[in-house]
Amino acid sequence: GPAGRLQQRGARLLELFPALIDHDPEPSLIHGDLWGGNLSYDREGQPVIYDPATYYGDREAELAMTELFGGFGQAFYDAYEEAWPLDRGYSIRKTLYNLYHVLNHLNMFGGGYGGQALTMIDRLLAELGH
Repeated sequence: GPAGRLQQRGARLLELFPALIDHDPEPSLIHGDLWGGNLSYDREGQPVIYDPATYYGDREAELAMTELFGGFGQAFYDAYEEAWPLDRGYSIRKTLYNLYHVLNHLNMFGGGYGGQALTMIDRLLAELGH
């Protein structure tokens, strides 16, 4: 069934994992749960982020999450790219980083997250030629 296929394809992805993490990022202090639901604005219109789960990690993991559950608008991404351009391969790694969150949601809520996870795994395996 679908659960078995997810497990099988996930195991294959795990074998090929080193090929996906093909850069050596500088650790960055990141928010850890940065998505549109944790962004608001104060009375002066200044952005405020809340509900942190901070840790040091690859900044791409944080940026990827901003794209998973609704992004922050093109101006945000343009400013980010201007301030600190992304490493080559981000478009592939963001799927890997977001797979963690989708699998977490699958474990907590079930439902359609299984199909989404399988689609993401298959996309990553295709990128690796498998």
